[in-house]
Amino acid sequence: MKTILHTANSRGHANHGWLDSRHTFSFADYFNAERIHFGALRVLNDDTVAPSMGFGTHPHNNMEIISIPLEGDLEHKDSMGTISVIQQGDIQVMSAGTGVTHSEKNRNNDQEVKFLQIWVIPNKQNVTPRYNQISIANLIKENELTQILSPNEHDQGVWIQQEAWFSMGSFSKHTHTQYHLNGNNHGVYAFVLKGEITIEDQQLNTRDGYALWEINEINISANEGSQLLLMEVPMIELG
Repeated sequence: MKTILHTANSRGHANHGWLDSRHTFSFADYFNAERIHFGALRVLNDDTVAPSMGFGTHPHNNMEIISIPLEGDLEHKDSMGTISVIQQGDIQVMSAGTGVTHSEKNRNNDQEVKFLQIWVIPNKQNVTPRYNQISIANLIKENELTQILSPNEHDQGVWIQQEAWFSMGSFSKHTHTQYHLNGNNHGVYAFVLKGEITIEDQQLNTRDGYALWEINEINISANEGSQLLLMEVPMIELG
């Protein structure tokens, strides 16, 4: 087993006034040669957007972009004709493929929006762009891990163009559980959304990240009131 610990306060930080963002991996003006990616996981941004503010229209291509709102309402518009609002309890995926432009805006004028912006490197290039969002609030089962993303269109949750699986857990009591990896040469990036969680004897607190690979399963001990996001990805190398 190999591991890397990224404590919450070690992340990159950019405060643009309207946007306060914490970067687990190198992004925009934040660069750390030791934090470019974890396998196919390229970006994990923890974003807070001020009321009525947002990201203007901008392009992407050949990237799987996942948004998970934690608080507030985020309005999405894109060149595919999509206009939607995502909020806590939803997950959104945009396969940028051959190219797409989009904007994201805090729909509310009296509260912040907090959301995770996650990029996964796809295993297929130049696919037709695609958008999807679903509510996962009714999927999440208390005190266990629930799959919310996979590479399979007909599985539970959303799907992307990569052999990746995301799971979330919300724990109302002290819980011991295991996560079994789906593929060989895969790793798991654990991100603590809230509370205290121990993974393979490593204690983690709110917004800590912990990468594990060369392992088939991981042991998790979650304290009462904790929330966890697990991201399993293939351990690809960037060219």
